[in-house]
Amino acid sequence: MNNLNITLATFNNHKAAEFKEIFGDLVELKTLKDINFTDEIIEDGLTFIENSLIKCRAVYDKIKSPVLADDSGLCVEALNGEPGLFSARYGGKGLTDKQRYELLLQNLKGQTNLNAAFVCALVLFINPNRIYVVQEEVKGLITFNPRGDNGFGYDPVFYLEQFDKTVAQLTSEQKHSISHRGKAASLMKKIMENL
Repeated sequence: MNNLNITLATFNNHKAAEFKEIFGDLVELKTLKDINFTDEIIEDGLTFIENSLIKCRAVYDKIKSPVLADDSGLCVEALNGEPGLFSARYGGKGLTDKQRYELLLQNLKGQTNLNAAFVCALVLFINPNRIYVVQEEVKGLITFNPRGDNGFGYDPVFYLEQFDKTVAQLTSEQKHSISHRGKAASLMKKIMENL
């Protein structure tokens, strides 16, 4: 299969831009906005992979063509894995990325264990009988000193010792090479190249 036509099960323009950059010309990527998908998808899975599958099935049932879905989040050891599956909704609806990471920092006050991991599960749903799954993570530390503007979500407070920078301070190329989403997308790209 060359030049795959795939719908990315997201309304998030940041995610779409990251995937388009990684997949390049291999994939013609559309978002839910591009296909006028308006149904609410209830992500009630217990894992990142389950939530990705839920998104894929919901979109595939409507369009009957290949769907790629990602579910990702930040898991902080001192908070028993929170915000985890609820990273995008941490603190409730209507909060900005900055408000979410400020809440995270508030909840971590007094903690000495600042170990965390960004996790990304990617599912490529060609049809109900052809499903490909990858999951990757990147480990780091939470910093109380937000830095950088090349990113979104919790990137400004996720510190990587090997770079002495937060994810939001990395170049796009550096980010794609080490980030949870970049690593998962690179694995998925290899799968797509062999379809």
